[in-house]
Amino acid sequence: MIIQGGMVFQEDGSFRRQELYIEGHRIVSGQEQLTDCTVIDAEGLLVLPGLIDIHTHGACGHDYCDGDMEGLKAILRYERQHGITSCCPTSMTLPENSLKDIFSNIRSLGEYREGATVQGINMEGPFLDPVRKGAHKESCILKPDPELFGRLNGYSGGRIRIMTLAPNAEGAMEFIREFHDQVCISLGHTSADYDTARTAMQQGAHHVTHLFNAMEPLGHRAPGLIGAAFDDPECMAELICDGIHVHPSVVRAAFHMFGPERMILISDSMMATGMEDGIYHLGGQLVQVQNKKALLQDGTIAGSATNLFDCMKKAVSFGIPLKDAVFAATRNPAKSIGIYHRTGSVTIGKEADLLLVTPELDLIQVI
Repeated sequence: MIIQGGMVFQEDGSFRRQELYIEGHRIVSGQEQLTDCTVIDAEGLLVLPGLIDIHTHGACGHDYCDGDMEGLKAILRYERQHGITSCCPTSMTLPENSLKDIFSNIRSLGEYREGATVQGINMEGPFLDPVRKGAHKESCILKPDPELFGRLNGYSGGRIRIMTLAPNAEGAMEFIREFHDQVCISLGHTSADYDTARTAMQQGAHHVTHLFNAMEPLGHRAPGLIGAAFDDPECMAELICDGIHVHPSVVRAAFHMFGPERMILISDSMMATGMEDGIYHLGGQLVQVQNKKALLQDGTIAGSATNLFDCMKKAVSFGIPLKDAVFAATRNPAKSIGIYHRTGSVTIGKEADLLLVTPELDLIQVI
């Protein structure tokens, strides 16, 4: 396959008109390596890396936590159709037996080319702080348990790539020291103060779950997890840019604070994404969705009803430079979970996960 005429997004954030050669869903250096010379005309279009959503709970009426293979495939098809070519299905805080079924289902998926590639599992819970539980069920929250994590990772076939941990939970520091080389440990759902969060980062936790949400606010005398994340140059921070979770002004402030190297756009999408308003569920709790705002019965925000491609477009509409928004939805999440050597940029040797979009960011084709 040859893609001609497009303005291709480069690793430095610029766009350059160039031909791309694809063989076996991999970008190769020249036409002589091709067995299929089908030409795709990308004149007038931008060529972007496929988006990578490392924090998504579901879409199109299905939830990864349903543990249903057909539902899993339906979500992955929806993601790919909307420009998300890689993702990390994300669990909620549930009993061990439920998590076993969810992770085993994902493990048994195998290679599924019709949908987004599952790059690993995001285990959000059960090692959270009840004070900042958000939409997670308090009755299922546990203190960090190395043996339980080992069992859960075993059920998944070693596929847990990222997990959320409250650093103020009993045993959290020991857990971080033991597992930070095996999994990306993200700090979140926590009432931790600055010093506690800073200590956790010094132990090896260099990631934050949905910045500003389910944590103490950034105060000028009590900066909390947000301040600690800013002070840690290795720390990457997720941001839900759906226009509901975080105000546009704060989105702009976050990108200025952390810079284009450290921001990660996520959807935090739940099953109502791509669906009409109505009653849905998340983590065993009912959710009312109206005008893309998802709420539990007590008014707690319960994930988003927006996919990552629309979050990226929303970030640009808020004034985030296009290159920074693209990096936050491609390169940065890829680096955060250790897959940038395979995907996340339009580079020879990498997977040909590519999007053709208009200059206005309307999605035309997913390669």
